[in-house]
Amino acid sequence: MFIRKMSESECRKVLKRTNLGRLGCAHDNQPYVLPINLELDDQYLYGFATFGQKIDWMRKNPLVCFEVDEVTDQNSWISVIVFGRYEELPNEPNYEEARGRALELLQKRAMWWEPATISKGHTDWTHFAEPIVFRIRIESMTGHRANR
Repeated sequence: MFIRKMSESECRKVLKRTNLGRLGCAHDNQPYVLPINLELDDQYLYGFATFGQKIDWMRKNPLVCFEVDEVTDQNSWISVIVFGRYEELPNEPNYEEARGRALELLQKRAMWWEPATISKGHTDWTHFAEPIVFRIRIESMTGHRANR
């Protein structure tokens, strides 16, 4: 097996086609990693979520990472990690353009608007909350590819 570093252009291609990944954040020296869908556009990854632990922690410590991978088998895989800064996009006039771009990208996915808390399997409506739209400002990224 050969492992080689990927260029930024190669990393971006992977991020464009593989939007489901793992978001990493931390608070009080405790890491937290969860699966989430994010959409890539230029210098940002865009996403949305309802308020919960991840939003609370990212508000307290905006330094985050996002990892995606494609695994064919143990000798053939791709992994990309983005390091960045969490930025909330509230429904306010000074965020209108950025929020609009986020929603434009997110709407390309089926069921983009349906947070897990209001999915068909979730019947407790007390958890319903308006989604928080956010972006991650990309500060750096790295990727590796393994081939036979």
